[in-house]
Parts: sequence; C-alpha cells; structure tokens
Amino acid sequence: MSVGMIGLVSVIGLLALMMLRVPIATALTLSGVLGYAAAQGWPVTFRTLASIPYELTGANPGVAYSFTVVPLFIFMGAVASRAHMSSELFAAANALFSGIRGALAAATIGSCAAFSAICGSSIATAATFSRVAIPEMRRYGYDMELATGSVAAAGTLGILIPPSLILVIYSLVAEESIKALFAAAMIPGIALAIGYVVVIAVLARIRPHLMPASPAQPLGERVRALAGTWKLALLFVLAVVGIYVGWFSPTEAAAVASAAAVVIGFATRRLTLRGLWEAGIETVQTTAMLFIIVIGAFIFSRLIVLTQFPGALADWVNGAGLAPWMVIAAIVALYLLLGTFLEEVSTLLITVPVLLPVVKGIGYDPIWFGVFVTVMSTVGLISPPVGLTVFVVQSQNPEVPLEKIFRGVIPFLVADIVLLIALVAFPALATWLPKVLA
Repeated sequence: MSVGMIGLVSVIGLLALMMLRVPIATALTLSGVLGYAAAQGWPVTFRTLASIPYELTGANPGVAYSFTVVPLFIFMGAVASRAHMSSELFAAANALFSGIRGALAAATIGSCAAFSAICGSSIATAATFSRVAIPEMRRYGYDMELATGSVAAAGTLGILIPPSLILVIYSLVAEESIKALFAAAMIPGIALAIGYVVVIAVLARIRPHLMPASPAQPLGERVRALAGTWKLALLFVLAVVGIYVGWFSPTEAAAVASAAAVVIGFATRRLTLRGLWEAGIETVQTTAMLFIIVIGAFIFSRLIVLTQFPGALADWVNGAGLAPWMVIAAIVALYLLLGTFLEEVSTLLITVPVLLPVVKGIGYDPIWFGVFVTVMSTVGLISPPVGLTVFVVQSQNPEVPLEKIFRGVIPFLVADIVLLIALVAFPALATWLPKVLA
C-alpha cells in the first residue's frame, strides 16, 4: 500500500471511529498510531508516540510557552464567573436595552458578547447565562423556546469574540499569530452579536407574544449599571488591548488578566476562597481534557504530514479546476456534518491539518480560514443532534424539552449563515483589521 493510500485509509478510519462514538482523543491516537506503523514500522512509531507529549511540554520551550495561554484564559473566565461579574454585566445590558420589547433577550445577547471578551469558552458562557438570564426571562413571562434558544445561540459568541480558545488552538496548529487571529475575529464577532440582536428585533415585531415589553429605566440608573461593568472592561483591556498596544505578549496578557481577575474578585468581596478553588479545579479539568485531545491530534497530524495527504488533496483540487466557491461550499458541508456529532476543538484539530493547504491553494488567507472555521464551529454548537451549548442550557433547565431549545435556536442560525456568506464574499471582514494593527 502506498504512503498516500495509508493517509486516505487513516482519515476514513478516523471518521469511522468517531461515528462509532469512540472518544475523540482515542480515535485520533489510534488512527495516527496504526497509520504511522503501516508507513514507518512499529519501532519508529513508538519513538514518535513517546516524543510528542514531551515536545509539546518541555523539549521546545517556545511551543510549551505558547500552550500556557490556554489554561490562563480558562482560569480568567472561571474566576470572573465566580466573582459574579456576569450578573453585573447582565444587569447593565438589561438597563441599556430597557424600554423595548424583548429587552431581556437582547440583553442576553449583549452580555454574552461582552462576557466572551474575557471568557473564551462557549460552554462556560452558555452555562453562566443559563443561570443568570433564563430565570429573569421566565419571571417576566418570556416564551421558554425563545429564552433558552437565545442563551444557547448567544453562548456561541464565546469562541468567536477574542480572547477565543478556539483561535488560540488554531494558532498553535496552523502556526499563525494569535495577535492577528484575535484582530481578525473582532469584526465578525461583533457583527454576529449584532445579527443576533436583529433577530430578536424581527421576532419582537412578527411574534410579539413571545416576549413582553419592559419599562424603560431612568438615565441615571442606566449610567450606574453601565459603570458597574468596569471590572470586565479592565480585564478586556489587559487581556486583548494590551496585546495590540505592545504592553504584553499573548501569554503575558493572559497571566496579567488572570491575576487581575483574582485581585478584583477579592477586593470587591465577590470572590471567596471556595470560588477560587472551584475555578482552579475547573481550569485543571478543562485543560487536561483539551490537551489529551491535542496530543492525539498532533500524533494524527504527524501521520498526515508523513503521507502528504493534504498536498495530494490540494493538487487534486487544483487539477480538477474547481472554482474556489465550490471548494468552500464543500468545506462548509463537511463542517456542518462534523458539527452534528463533534465539539468544536475536535473538529478543528481533525480538519485544519488536512484542509489548510487546500484553502491556501485556492487563494484564501490562513488567518481568514481561522475565523471561517470558528464561525462554522458556532453553527455546530447549536446544530442537532449534538449542539453542545443546547445541551448545556438544557442541563441547567431540565424542565425544558431539548427539541424546544433546538427550535428556539433556528432563527439565530440565519445570522450565522449571513455572516458565513459575507465572510466568503468579502474576506476583508477578517483580514482588514490585522493588517491595520500589524
């Protein structure tokens, strides 16, 4: 069997294992190890298998240092949540939107977007605002389909608006600048949040019975509520703005912002020692889960590089004379398929090593592709049957049937689709800001 055929069989085997519900880390490692053994023999395979975890953590200080961004951003979001910054943010957004029909739903979108700027995780964002926003919407008589659907959809902003864990992992896999990727995602992230608010406004007009109008709050109360978000604003400045103005490297920014979150939490007496301990445990568990998947993905990626499968696929695409839009349409279909049964990190780690050379070959920027992949991940997060943010919301509200939440997210998928079309038609939406800030 040729090396190229081994690569193809390994990819098919990986997909088969995933269909059989084998844990993604196991599927990646098993496919990579067996394929590597078929191509290079078991002695070389065992040496490679033993070396990859060490290379990721100690042998290459630059790589190990880059990976420290992941637990630091996870920790910052966990501390901010336990310091009740999310509830203050929701109160401020509610004050800002008060006086219009659907104010609480719009406030949920706005507060999720702002919280995403310090969290980086869709699951954490959805879980946080399930506890904060849904009880308020229930109290004011919102339809539960809309209430839960808006939280599940808004939670997806956690992986698009910087600092995004998905973009951090993409930068490590694709060897692209974290700073450039954060800048590239800023405009699409804000555009998607605005798109979700527009969906709320349209629903308020055509189905007003789903959401009541809320009384307008006085200007003074709005100003006081907005002033209470200074903590999140400070963390955003440290974690994101600090990178662009040259104060910190990405890892330094994550460390400084995480430390600031702890100091602010204790100084305002909103964070307890128990909350800090829980944030640490959550960080360790989430980081361990991600890194086990990353190790499996790097093993599989080594095989893919060895077999030159991505290059062969890129040559085939170029030789077939397919129009770029046809290739992108096929990639969209693939991500929609994978998004129905995989979470976003696994999807990225499996597809990027294979598809990035193809995308480069048809003339698209790898920074653009990072944003494109992330937007596709937001679609997968609310797509049946897996839709992780939908399951997170349902776990917090077990009395709401799962199918009802999925119906609630359908209108918000329109905004995702519009953003995807805009990104493909106008790549500058993702590439303009990184060039300006370079």
